[in-house]
Amino acid sequence: MDCMKVGKLILQLRAEKGLTQKQVADQLNISNKTVSKWERGLGCPDASLWKDLSDVLGADILKLLQGELKPNRPDIGKIDRIQFYVCPSCGNILTSTSAASIACCGRRLEPLRPAAAVPGHALSVEEVEDEYYAAIEHEMRREHYLLFAACVNDDRVWLRRLYPEQSPAFRFPNLRGGASLYLYCTKHGLIKYELDA
Repeated sequence: MDCMKVGKLILQLRAEKGLTQKQVADQLNISNKTVSKWERGLGCPDASLWKDLSDVLGADILKLLQGELKPNRPDIGKIDRIQFYVCPSCGNILTSTSAASIACCGRRLEPLRPAAAVPGHALSVEEVEDEYYAAIEHEMRREHYLLFAACVNDDRVWLRRLYPEQSPAFRFPNLRGGASLYLYCTKHGLIKYELDA
């Protein structure tokens, strides 16, 4: 571990948060001289302090240990490049519109790769007034169900969480100009359907 790099990062993050060395030290129950020592690269935090230091500075522990925060490339505003993530522990649904480092429940998540078609997941969509009504042939039991549906076009995202024992049908707005409909099956993963304009 490069204590000089770690120290510079701690200084940077502390300054971004508008915290003094004393405020950081008080939250960690250590002396402000210890924080000063870290920031000058004369030592690194003890392993027992990393979690609390990460919370105080609002940074990822791994990035702190590496002593660097590499920014993601700027989002160029293309919503249709959305990526979905599902936490295997708690079921949280997360999204990003460009490269991102996503974690939940202490695990780094990889973006879901959509399949174009999965047998047994037939979708029917019909227009109802100014909306669409979608229904899919799918069981909705705790061990196998649709977790979410998302409709995406170039500037909007509509997301609907689904639950076991619920009907696998939903309404979504008419996103003019065509869209992609994503369904996440807890057994078969992410499925993508293209909807015509």
